[in-house]
Amino acid sequence: MKLILRILINAFAIWFAAMLLDGFNFTGSFINLLVVAIVFGLVNGLIRPIVKLLTLPLTVITLGLFALVINTLMLILTVWLSDALSLTGGLFTNFFIAFAAAIIISIVSTVLSWFLPD
Repeated sequence: MKLILRILINAFAIWFAAMLLDGFNFTGSFINLLVVAIVFGLVNGLIRPIVKLLTLPLTVITLGLFALVINTLMLILTVWLSDALSLTGGLFTNFFIAFAAAIIISIVSTVLSWFLPD
């Protein structure tokens, strides 16, 4: 049950970021949004730990700020994979829009996760 709620939270966070930012569009259906949220969870669960380990020295040097860039790259990878699977019309106009979307998605997901039961 908790996994389903996390997928729904990620889907809402992605949708919310697409609504807030003009340079990030999502034109898929609700089912496509759920599949994109699953892809986002898989990317964050499988690829992100490896990238974080490989970039640990850079993250330490920047006092953790490089973690924001890692979040952005994971979001870009999710959109790229989703487009490759023909799930979404999601596009970023530039890196800074992706950066802002990653921050919004992180904040919304964190706040909504506080309400999940343990």
